[in-house]
Amino acid sequence: MLANSLPQRRDVTEGRTEPTGKKTCPQSHWNTHKTDTVVSTVTAPPYMNGTNGLNGTHGVVATNGLNGTNGVNGTTNGVNGTSNGSGESWEKQFLPPPLQLDDKARAIKVESRLSGLVLCGATLKRVAEVFAHEIENGLRQKPSSLQMENTYVPELPDGTEEGVFLALDLGGTNFRVLYLELCGGELVREDVKHYHISDELRLGPGEDLFNFLADCVLDFLRSEGMEKDELSLGFTFSFPMKQHSISSGELITWTKSFKCGGMAGVDVAALLQRCLNDRGLKVTVQVLLNDTTGTLVAGAHLDPEVAIGVILGTGSNGCYMERADRVVHWESSYERVHDVCVDIEWGAFGDNGCLNFLRTDFDEEVDRNSLLATSFTFEKYIGGKYLGDLLCAVLGGLARDGLFPATPVWGELQSAHVSMFEEENSVGDWEQTAEALCEACGGALISRADAFVAQHVARVISNRAAQLVSVCIATLLRRMNRNHTAVAVDGSVFKRHPRIRNLMNKYIALLAPKDKFTLLGAEDGSGKGSALTAAIAARVAARST
Repeated sequence: MLANSLPQRRDVTEGRTEPTGKKTCPQSHWNTHKTDTVVSTVTAPPYMNGTNGLNGTHGVVATNGLNGTNGVNGTTNGVNGTSNGSGESWEKQFLPPPLQLDDKARAIKVESRLSGLVLCGATLKRVAEVFAHEIENGLRQKPSSLQMENTYVPELPDGTEEGVFLALDLGGTNFRVLYLELCGGELVREDVKHYHISDELRLGPGEDLFNFLADCVLDFLRSEGMEKDELSLGFTFSFPMKQHSISSGELITWTKSFKCGGMAGVDVAALLQRCLNDRGLKVTVQVLLNDTTGTLVAGAHLDPEVAIGVILGTGSNGCYMERADRVVHWESSYERVHDVCVDIEWGAFGDNGCLNFLRTDFDEEVDRNSLLATSFTFEKYIGGKYLGDLLCAVLGGLARDGLFPATPVWGELQSAHVSMFEEENSVGDWEQTAEALCEACGGALISRADAFVAQHVARVISNRAAQLVSVCIATLLRRMNRNHTAVAVDGSVFKRHPRIRNLMNKYIALLAPKDKFTLLGAEDGSGKGSALTAAIAARVAARST
């Protein structure tokens, strides 16, 4: 039976919504008297963004704005200058603010224990060099932890996209079927229906899953009165693939909560097409893509200077427009193709050991407790699925060293807690942090200083995540060498974490000081982006006939 119109799935990193706990700790559990009080608590914006603000002399945006003398792209006191308005060197601008407590010995010990998570400029330069090397190897089909997959998407929206399209979005436990109508490059109609994918389907035979997807399409078309219509379909399949064309590709590995059998060497687009044909539907699978490529395409529809797409949510990935002649893997003629979208699949960056110099004992603990141990190394540093586990691992380590009152129960701290700790920290509060910690630690007494220690941990792991994703974007900017590049970003961490966007702006500018860029929030790459890509494919096909 199909479960229709389910509510949109919600990522754990969304906003300040308080994560659910099994019990509420009364305020009497909070040790609020003056034992180990905080000398310099977080006050926005100076504490959040460093001594004198993120982008210049004072305040969040700087005296003369983002691109002024004291802004991000300034030459005197901005991020790209020699100091940030307080005499800090380039190297020191990567460091988070120190933890300051009355108990200075405790603060020093906490920071010493966290030192492996604090990345300096030199370390980030090394990550960038490794990333660039892995990119080259991947493009040349040499051993690399980066897949660098040719998506066969040869161009981006130009405003002429026309027609009606179906879009399928498969990437989580909820599956979407969409009907989209484009006119003059604009979306004029959108209908969507949600279907739930059961555990049996996610873990059973692949044929069963794809038959279910085709049943959903049939159900959707019947509800719209279009089961006899001829339609083109864009299939967003958000799993690593080996693509053979813009409309065909084989699954490399299942991720997230999927592990369907019998899919080795199977073309997922062809399988979906067969299942649709078996139901007598006149629907043609026109394009096969993932959500990252869809985000790039959807972003380019908003801004023609978009050339990089990034997902920073539960998981993380990136794609970009590469020169066609730099890509070795082609299974069709490309003489008339200038640029092509390359899917990096950077979640697996480091799986070959090239990033072992970053790994801490906390990261080892997160990896051991994950469903996909020893894989998706980079995603476990930056993805929303793992930030809560990392927070739990670090606080547990501090507790074992006598620097935190108790070890949180594994899984009780989620990425939503990281966002909430950060947001409360930015305004100098601590009560919600203490209550969440009390619940996660089985009712342990949490003092005001304990709460600020946990907020400091959240700040450090958030800072590292922002730095690492910024390294990747900055490396791509330098590689592409354009006058200006817009980066389309989607995902709940980017949209909901209170500091990630500002930190990314800061660190990208530090790492690629000569490259102008804009971070652009993009929406629904897996839906709208899929339909736009199908329209692009139709336009290219019409041009070649």
